[in-house]
Amino acid sequence: MSDKQIRELFRFQEGDTPLLLSVPHAGTYLPGEIAAALLPEARELPDTDWYVDRLYDFVPELGASLIVANHSRYVIDLNRAPDQQTLYPGADNTELCPLSDFDRRPLYPPGGEPGGAEIARRLDAYWRPYHRQIRRELERIKDRFGLALLFDAHSIRSKVPRFFDGRLPDLNLGTADGASAPDALARRLYETAEAESAFSVVLNGRFKGGFITRHYGDPQAHIHAVQLELAQASYMDEIPPRYRPERARRLRPVLKRLLGAISEWAEKGP
Repeated sequence: MSDKQIRELFRFQEGDTPLLLSVPHAGTYLPGEIAAALLPEARELPDTDWYVDRLYDFVPELGASLIVANHSRYVIDLNRAPDQQTLYPGADNTELCPLSDFDRRPLYPPGGEPGGAEIARRLDAYWRPYHRQIRRELERIKDRFGLALLFDAHSIRSKVPRFFDGRLPDLNLGTADGASAPDALARRLYETAEAESAFSVVLNGRFKGGFITRHYGDPQAHIHAVQLELAQASYMDEIPPRYRPERARRLRPVLKRLLGAISEWAEKGP
């Protein structure tokens, strides 16, 4: 795969701090052959993490590194394990190459679902380059600073009965129950978010962190990973998806404070 092809899979900007921010689900590009295989309603990409890259467009100003996937999660889910190991045993989970949307509607016509060879092709073409870049950048950061911080940025509709009851809190922080980041950092982030009374917050609730958080977060190796799942209603109209600048203006300072809290924690020493 050429450098140009890799660049088309994701946008990457190297920073000069210990922090890397990953946005794996805001992409909307569908390669032609995959778009043709999907049902018409699936091509509307209802499960996109809409506008998350726009919400965090200030990240380079903070000096952090940034990686944003360009392709839709319907091509392949970058936040799922390559062996399709279940993230939440006992709960409803979507696949590495999703077969249904969050409302359980099929993405493909009967018999048109990707088989083993197609899933393997998508792993090589789309999934592995993104993860190689994450790994390289975390290694570079750790070599320079002695530790690395990974913030995985997501959003989801505030009401998705398939995955949770009722309305999701606005800010859902996850550290895989402490496996991907120390409790001291998790508490610092929770307190930072909770101080903003306009938004509800939970730590390690329904969303504890997906594959990216769990796979790369290794506090013993001085790599600390946190996921933030936003309820989309906190910054946009959910159906149809429409960015609401007035809501985003209230949320973005909170996101800046969270990223600042991570950096301050690292500067003071874990």
